[in-house]
Amino acid sequence: MLSIGDLSKRTGVKVPTIRYYEQMGLLAAAERSEGNQRRYERQDLERLAFIRHARDLGLDISAIRELIALSQHPHQPCGNADRIASDHLKSVRDKIEKLKKLEQELARIVSHCDGDHAIEDCYVIRSLSDHGLCDSEH
Repeated sequence: MLSIGDLSKRTGVKVPTIRYYEQMGLLAAAERSEGNQRRYERQDLERLAFIRHARDLGLDISAIRELIALSQHPHQPCGNADRIASDHLKSVRDKIEKLKKLEQELARIVSHCDGDHAIEDCYVIRSLSDHGLCDSEH
C-alpha cells in the first residue's frame, strides 16, 4: 500500500492533482487507513501513470475518462481509442499550424526593431495596436 505522498513521488503528480483525479472519477477513491490516510495499491499507481502520460500528451479529462473506460474491456476492438488519438493528433497539428503563423508574424514584427528608437516610434507597439499592419490572419 502507498500513501498519497508516495504515489505522488513515484508518478510526479502533485498531491492536490491526485485528489482532483479522484474527484473527477479518473482514479478510484482510495481506501483509508485507521488514521484516515489514503492508501493506494499498485493498480492505482499504474492508473495514475496512465493518466499522467495522457495529460503529458495533452489529452483532456473527457478523453482520458473515455480511454480508461475502454481499457476496462481489453478484448473489444480499439477503434474508439484510435479515434480519440487521431482526433487529438489533428488538434495538435492544427495548433502547430497556428503557432507557425504566429511565429512568422512575430518574427516579421521583430525584424522591424533595432532598439534605438523611442516607444512612440516602436513598431511592436504600433503593430499590436493596429491588426492591419499584420501580414496575415493569425
